[in-house]
Amino acid sequence: MVAVSSWGRLGQFEHQVHRLSDRLSVANQLQRDRYGLAFGMGRSYGDVCLNPGGVLWKTTGLDRFISFDENSGKLLCEAGVLLRDIQRLCLPRGWMLAVVPGTQYVTVGGAIANDIHGKNHHKAGSFGDHVLQFTLARTDGSLMQYRPADAMFAATVGGLGLTGVITEVELQLQRVPGPWLAVETLAYRNLTEFFDLADSSEADWEHTVSWVDCLSGEGRGIFMRANSVDAGKDQPRSGRSIKVPFVPPVSLVNQWSLRPFNSLYFHQKKSQRASVQHYETFFHPLDNVLEWNRIYGPRGFFQYQCVLPRSVGKEATQAILRRIARSGTGSFLAVLKTFGERESKGLLSFAMPGVTLALDFPNQGAPTLQLLSALDAIVREAKGRLYPAKDARMPVDLFESGYPRLKEFLTHRDSGISSAMSRRLMGN
Repeated sequence: MVAVSSWGRLGQFEHQVHRLSDRLSVANQLQRDRYGLAFGMGRSYGDVCLNPGGVLWKTTGLDRFISFDENSGKLLCEAGVLLRDIQRLCLPRGWMLAVVPGTQYVTVGGAIANDIHGKNHHKAGSFGDHVLQFTLARTDGSLMQYRPADAMFAATVGGLGLTGVITEVELQLQRVPGPWLAVETLAYRNLTEFFDLADSSEADWEHTVSWVDCLSGEGRGIFMRANSVDAGKDQPRSGRSIKVPFVPPVSLVNQWSLRPFNSLYFHQKKSQRASVQHYETFFHPLDNVLEWNRIYGPRGFFQYQCVLPRSVGKEATQAILRRIARSGTGSFLAVLKTFGERESKGLLSFAMPGVTLALDFPNQGAPTLQLLSALDAIVREAKGRLYPAKDARMPVDLFESGYPRLKEFLTHRDSGISSAMSRRLMGN
């Protein structure tokens, strides 16, 4: 048995870890084990990637590139390949992933299972929109290919790893002029200004995202928008990686550090305007801070990400920020952005038209859980939903109301696959 934790570090749990390395034998392995769960890089924050007391099928050994067509941008690879490695292979050839999350240390299989989104949902949708086909192994020993028209495709995209283990995937990449982006940085004073910037940027800017000061109450922040650009090869790259060397005895994110940090960050960034940035700097700024999740101390942290319908998005976001400001706790890493007017491919996909807010909270026990329950009430009233990839404590009723196609999904679930989250929210 091996102790395994997710990225939120809310606890370590004993698992049997079985490493997968031969995509043709995965179905046989699943049939022997049963009641296991695929595990990639463990970058999910809560319990979606954990199966305490059971089996984890470690997929990072399925890391081979199978084929790449440089004319069409179609890539066939195994499901344990990292997004980082796809970018480094394909960018010199004029192609990159159409959708990437905040970290590139994610497997392709994990990106599909959580139907990840990026900063360009209004242009490109989520990850599942660019999957052409995949092969799925199930615990009954079957190994089948599925395409977007198939019901099992919709169940597996965003399906939290509960329909089987993906072994290989064909992706459609996006043509780009190079690894650089032209970036504009704009300060906003409140949520009205944020939504004005988001709406006016959608037509001409491929990527939009903002940092929001979650303690300001009124939602001031920094808005960033970017387009791919041919900037040559002489631009400066991102700096060296640093590593948080140990877990401090208490969280470094606290009432004494948070407010001065947010104020300093806002005033520093608001003076910036235009720049050219490498894609790793813009898309994955925290990847240069290795083991950054340690800064929250030995008790770990909760990430809370919701999406709210656009019709009530401003009011509900304002209510969330004011509730956080009253609590005296909050997040360095508060991200606010809009989703485009398009539906996701998956039955349990998170992204929907509206506005999404993501925040980290140090685990302070009962006070933190009480705050998150208060935020749940706002999301519930707004008819929003929480992101399972980030969740460790979502109430069952909020999950069921937020994902109205859950009953349809359950007809496709593999009965031999289980996770801590599935047992918590869906039963055995």
